[in-house]
Amino acid sequence: MIRELTSDCVHCGFCLPTCPTYVLWSEEMDSPRGRIHLMDARLDGTITLNSTVTTHFDRCLGCMACLSSCPSGVRYDRLIESTRAAVEKEYERPLTDRLVRGLLFRVLPYPGRMKAALRLAPLGRHVPMPRRFRPLVEIAPRWRGKSEVPVLTHAAGVRRARVGLLTGCVQSAVFPDVNAATARVLAADGFDVVAPPQGCCGALSVHAGRLEEGKAFARKLIGAFEDVDLVVVNSSGCGSHLKELGWLLGDETFSVKVRDVGELLADTTPRAARHPLPMTVALQDSCHLRHAQRLPLSSIASLARIPALEVIEPAEQDLCCGSAGIYNVVQAEAARDLGDRKARHVLATGAQVYASANPGCLVQVSQALHRVKQPLPAVHPIELVDASIRNAGAARLLVQARR
Repeated sequence: MIRELTSDCVHCGFCLPTCPTYVLWSEEMDSPRGRIHLMDARLDGTITLNSTVTTHFDRCLGCMACLSSCPSGVRYDRLIESTRAAVEKEYERPLTDRLVRGLLFRVLPYPGRMKAALRLAPLGRHVPMPRRFRPLVEIAPRWRGKSEVPVLTHAAGVRRARVGLLTGCVQSAVFPDVNAATARVLAADGFDVVAPPQGCCGALSVHAGRLEEGKAFARKLIGAFEDVDLVVVNSSGCGSHLKELGWLLGDETFSVKVRDVGELLADTTPRAARHPLPMTVALQDSCHLRHAQRLPLSSIASLARIPALEVIEPAEQDLCCGSAGIYNVVQAEAARDLGDRKARHVLATGAQVYASANPGCLVQVSQALHRVKQPLPAVHPIELVDASIRNAGAARLLVQARR
């Protein structure tokens, strides 16, 4: 399977200027083309998964910008996920790396544990910690979500459909307000919204090469959404993962109907009135919407319906911010460089608000903005739609938004 996919690469180099790690270091082995060379060499038996080779695979963000730029249609997403699974099976990582990764996957997929860890993070910033553990507290967001999404939110008026809302692990622990806003907007536009008890979808695990763990999470999640017409997702990495479940589970005929919330609203005639939000918003497109799902600026249609709202795109939209699952912890230096780069582009827009449709991006860029002492209100696009429908007003949103 992997050999069939690597043979699609003609080594043209179109991926090079879109790859964040190649842009940072100009190193061939830290580009998609170079990593595919390494994959082929491993399959040929000319190299093994030693520390040097594994480092080049670990440095990949999995942002999938190469999917958008590849003229040959190489499925690099499947290649890197399969290769990372091989790394986890064949390569024995250094002890500190095993400890950090083990800790992450004992916490991140479990919202209750994550909330407890976040409460301890401020203490961690003021006590000595080993260097490898510092990113765990440095990346921890400085805000606390307050809202909770109901198990059922009834549609306003005649019901269009009954949809399930993926509440997510990071999303429900760090951004429960986003889930609540998503349910309100969908209900206002005619959808019954079901948010059953659920766990992690497995995206973080698969992204890190823990395929069996990711499959187990995914199978359990699917069972929670048996009585809905489709599943709506407001976290782009989770949406990409769920749309690829057929390949992941080894059954290409398998499918679960999944729609990104921006994608769904773009195709839905709005029912609820939108009230003015006179402000400027810097909208960073998340990688897994722009590249993996091929839904660039999926939320732009719903934002365009908000009177007086001006949306500005930062420069280098195709380049990842450095969040990328657990990347900003296990590859902290590269992630910081990319986050700082993205923050500079956001500030250059002169916008009053920063928006992105992925929780990792919101955390990553917010932290970078704090480093330069220019924090901006950080919102998911659906929160802008929700504020417009509720007529919350720009001034109130700016004061209350997380930073």
